[in-house]
Amino acid sequence: MISIGGMPRTARRIARRVAVGTVMVGSIAAGSLPATAAQARPATPAADREITFTVDGTITYGTLHIPAHRPGQKMPAVLLLPGSGPTDRNGDQPPALTPHTLAKLAGALAGDGVVSLRFDKYGTGRTGLGAYAGRPETLDYPAFVRQADAAYRLLAGQPEVNRRAVRLIGHSEGALTALRVAVTAAPRAAGVGLLQPLARRFLDVLAQQLHDQLAAAVAAGQLSRQEQLTIGRAVDQAVADLRAHRPPDTSAMPPALAELFRALAGPSRRYVETIDAINPASVAHQLPPRIPALLTCGTIDQQVPCHTTTELAAALERAHTSGPGRIVLPDVAHDLTDPANPDVLASATLDALRRFMRCGTR
Repeated sequence: MISIGGMPRTARRIARRVAVGTVMVGSIAAGSLPATAAQARPATPAADREITFTVDGTITYGTLHIPAHRPGQKMPAVLLLPGSGPTDRNGDQPPALTPHTLAKLAGALAGDGVVSLRFDKYGTGRTGLGAYAGRPETLDYPAFVRQADAAYRLLAGQPEVNRRAVRLIGHSEGALTALRVAVTAAPRAAGVGLLQPLARRFLDVLAQQLHDQLAAAVAAGQLSRQEQLTIGRAVDQAVADLRAHRPPDTSAMPPALAELFRALAGPSRRYVETIDAINPASVAHQLPPRIPALLTCGTIDQQVPCHTTTELAAALERAHTSGPGRIVLPDVAHDLTDPANPDVLASATLDALRRFMRCGTR
């Protein structure tokens, strides 16, 4: 049996993120965006509103955050979309992983008078698998897009929201969903933000992460060069098998990786196949012209290195989007924080968010 040191823990973490079918509220007091203009003293205090909507026979549960505002005021709004795997409305995978990424984003937006909606997608929080509980193998990626599209329309219809100023912001895998919704959104989206996005095909990103981990294990003396080559070839073959609708050959893999690819080929297979079929750059080409767009990447993000976002950034330019485009965030990790101060969003993240929210406003 091949030993690869730290790889099993990495593989298990990736498996939890990507095996949606069966392996499938934080504080809002994060940093806030600098105020854009002085406002009259609000008479209506800030509030969280529990909200539900039904799509494809499933009740989805979410949190609508309404900032302090004047009676009758119409405010800009953002739909926040989480990353892969069992990531809930707050950007958490409790109990092990609780960075509160989306809750922090909601808090930052609220500080600038922006309404936000975040919800428990399929397989998470109060929503759970819903109508798919007895048939998880039928849950595909388009179901998540329909769920997000329904949330967008619900947000646009809230009495406190300016329908012409509703944006989408997706984190990690949620960025692809934000792109898909923005292409056909009604009313037209006022902007789309892609934060540390899934910028290549799903299985390409997974394979790259695994190859990076193998290289790190060699550098640390935990793995020989020959073992790296053997396991790397097995990873590439397993990806090819999944794309050819064949059972992946896991015979040359250590147990943790074999378990990961068996999970991908199990009840989650339909989801994996349908999301992997999408190239994010191709979706970006379909965006409405002149829509404000933001793409961020962090210099210490090991899941989405900046070089992996180049094709998507170019696609946004070719689609004639406006806005800040790609912004590199120095010393920012995948969860949008500076590891030296992980309890709040990094100042570079807040600055990029502020630039995006100001772009295209009238």
